[in-house]
Amino acid sequence: MLKRTPLFEVHRKLGARLVEFAGWEMPVHYTSIMDEHETVRTAAGLFDICHMGDMRVSGPSALAFLNHVLTNDASRLEVGQGQYTLLCNARGGVIDDLYLYRLAKEDFLLIVNASRIEADWDWLQQQFQRFASDKQTKLSNESDRFGALAIQGPRVIEFIDQCISNPSTGGTKVEKPSQLKKNQIAEVQVNRESAWIARTGYTGEDGFEIVAPAQSMESLWNRLVELGQGHGLKPAGLGARDTLRTEVCYPLYGHELDENTTPVEAGLSFFVGWDKNDFVGRSKLLDQKTNGVTKKCVAFKMTDKSAPPRPHYPIWRSDANEKIGEVVSGTQSPSLGMGMGMGYVPAELAKAGASLRIEIRGKLAPAVIVPKPIYKKPV
Repeated sequence: MLKRTPLFEVHRKLGARLVEFAGWEMPVHYTSIMDEHETVRTAAGLFDICHMGDMRVSGPSALAFLNHVLTNDASRLEVGQGQYTLLCNARGGVIDDLYLYRLAKEDFLLIVNASRIEADWDWLQQQFQRFASDKQTKLSNESDRFGALAIQGPRVIEFIDQCISNPSTGGTKVEKPSQLKKNQIAEVQVNRESAWIARTGYTGEDGFEIVAPAQSMESLWNRLVELGQGHGLKPAGLGARDTLRTEVCYPLYGHELDENTTPVEAGLSFFVGWDKNDFVGRSKLLDQKTNGVTKKCVAFKMTDKSAPPRPHYPIWRSDANEKIGEVVSGTQSPSLGMGMGMGYVPAELAKAGASLRIEIRGKLAPAVIVPKPIYKKPV
């Protein structure tokens, strides 16, 4: 049976088209993917992300443990800051990509992908038992206790302070959420309960995420809808979330990332703390950094009119009858009006400007490798 978020009845009343996603029954769209995508790019979109996982690590050894299991350097985080990071196996393959927030000196929050909650939890527990940790350091899975909303778009800043009007009580100290900078997080009060608001984003637009007790989700959703209506806010589903993130080349687990693909191959070396002490997967990643990789993730645009590319479509050389890779993310770009995507190709062919052909419905359609991101917001 599919899981449902605390907002399931809200989605049903709004007439959302509901689909299965990572074991959850989630809205793919309310009006249309195109409409909701455009709304996020120009105004504000409200996403239910309650299906994502929430894990906490706290205590004297929390930082050392997290630096052992995650690729990025958590010691760089000040209290109230967050960073994108990856959880890897010993082969350097990605178990999950996630966001790590430092809530207090010895208290950290991990926001993980819905499809990877069980795998992450099992892996973290195994590593925690092996790690030379003191008994005061705790690892907990709080995914069932909390829900989360994402409010994304250029006009969110116009009403977010009306939703949360009290100064922060922890994390980054601010008088109001609009004072948060990119990748900062603050503890706030929502419905007389402790919650967290971060300024992160998965769409290429400015915006915020609110993590709060599950029982607060419906009233928080309704409050945001009420305050945001005059600023163009609309609910948005997984369809727009996917087109938005693909345009800016943000990876999605199970597409760009899996347990047989490393951060170096995925083009995510920036999120590896090369100078920190040994961490899980470091030797493999360092070998790839030094000696190179055999495949790389590239972004591409279609150059002629065609049906949009889709995941698993074959990628062919443009100058030979040879399959060289596979599309991992592909769709029609609402912002650019053309097909686009990402895929893995041999490293020697992964050059911006190089021509490719994508096999779409049995026919080969021309494409070109482009620098990431595919879509750049107009200045």
